[in-house]
Amino acid sequence: METTDLQSIYDQGQSETLAFESESAPILRFAETFSALANSEGGLVLVGIDPVTEAIKGLKDVETAREKTLAAGLRCEPPLVLPRPVVAILQGKPVLIASIPSGLPHAYALRGKYLEREGKKNRALGPRQLRDLLRQRGEGNFEAQVLQGATLDELDRERVDAYAKLFLTDVSSRSRWDEGTLDLLYRRGCLAKESGAYRPTVAGLLLFGREPQRLLPSAEIVLVRYSGAEMSDTFIRETARGSLSEQVRAAEAFLVANMRKGARITELRRQEKPEYPLPAVREVIVNAVAHRDYQIRGEEIRVLMFVDRVEVYSPGRLPGHITIENIVQERFARNEVIVQVLTDLGFVERLGYGIDRILRQMNEAGLPKPRFQETANGFRVTLRGAGDQFVTTDFDRTRYHNLPLNERQTAALQILHKTGRIGNRDLKEAYPDVSEETIRRDLADLVDAGLLIKMGDRRGTYYILK
Repeated sequence: METTDLQSIYDQGQSETLAFESESAPILRFAETFSALANSEGGLVLVGIDPVTEAIKGLKDVETAREKTLAAGLRCEPPLVLPRPVVAILQGKPVLIASIPSGLPHAYALRGKYLEREGKKNRALGPRQLRDLLRQRGEGNFEAQVLQGATLDELDRERVDAYAKLFLTDVSSRSRWDEGTLDLLYRRGCLAKESGAYRPTVAGLLLFGREPQRLLPSAEIVLVRYSGAEMSDTFIRETARGSLSEQVRAAEAFLVANMRKGARITELRRQEKPEYPLPAVREVIVNAVAHRDYQIRGEEIRVLMFVDRVEVYSPGRLPGHITIENIVQERFARNEVIVQVLTDLGFVERLGYGIDRILRQMNEAGLPKPRFQETANGFRVTLRGAGDQFVTTDFDRTRYHNLPLNERQTAALQILHKTGRIGNRDLKEAYPDVSEETIRRDLADLVDAGLLIKMGDRRGTYYILK
């Protein structure tokens, strides 16, 4: 956070979304403020400022203050998993910024008492307000559960160590789990303690598991590209498995590899661009992974590519108070731990959850506004492309000058840039004296070179540009 931004926040004074706490405040006071903000609209707590006089005192021990804030979140019921507090300089003195996200999925208690933030104060909820809060946030916390058979052996140690190094200076790479790493995963909601032993939660398995699908077989992404505007028997299919970060990267790679490259024709000029803005595509995938309902079995995230659109379906209807009408303005995280760890790893900018950025990027690309739909048991986002206004780039021989293409392969690329597809028969008609096997091999070599994609099979085989 920039110093000027922090100064502006401080100048606003304490409010329903901003609290000041001194470094020496008891841990239960921290927890009280955290739970009150979590049960309200979220907000910031600036540690190192006197809450009564609002004088900036600064911090004497930054790391101790940081550990106190994280530990205070764990005093709440259920444990409140906070983003890692950051240190900033305010009027020459270090202060700690603890962020309590908005749209959390649970009602948080402290020693059996539920609080909310009202003005500058934390106050206890009355019976009616508590019933409303519990009704609003009454969804089950599946990501915090421990599945039968789940042990630490399910986790990928290298992936865990890479994450732990974001927080810890001394991360053991030995086969034995070190207490610092285990405690970090516990505090982040990825481990639970049962009879004194650590076991991975659902969130821990999904984020760090070597093969999460062993216990969560539906936790994967099905990726399909169809050749036309509707589902057909001609398609390319892959399945992204592994941890959530691996799934996101695999899905993104599939979409990029299968996206048409070319130009959009606008009223003023021809613009060379990919078919869809890549950041928007990535945001849609990350949102599906972060917010799907993993308790639903037998359904996977589905990413379907058509000639005019991309559809991303996620199991589970919109959570909490989120509706199609308020999805841009409101926030609610069904999977609080997953969202937070993906934020730590750089996949999610937690504040906006990505919907606003998707809208902005599609608008800047001159494409239609995304369509959001609830289905009987899920949620679908549709990104529409430029349709007939998108054309493949004119054939440019210099694009392939480093490739050992023969005359027939060069001709095949020219045909593809003109018509969008080519079959063995099309190339055979251009070279009637060449054997069918040679023609087949010419096109197969272009597939192996990563230039073409083979569609269909047997007599229905044809090729398109990758």
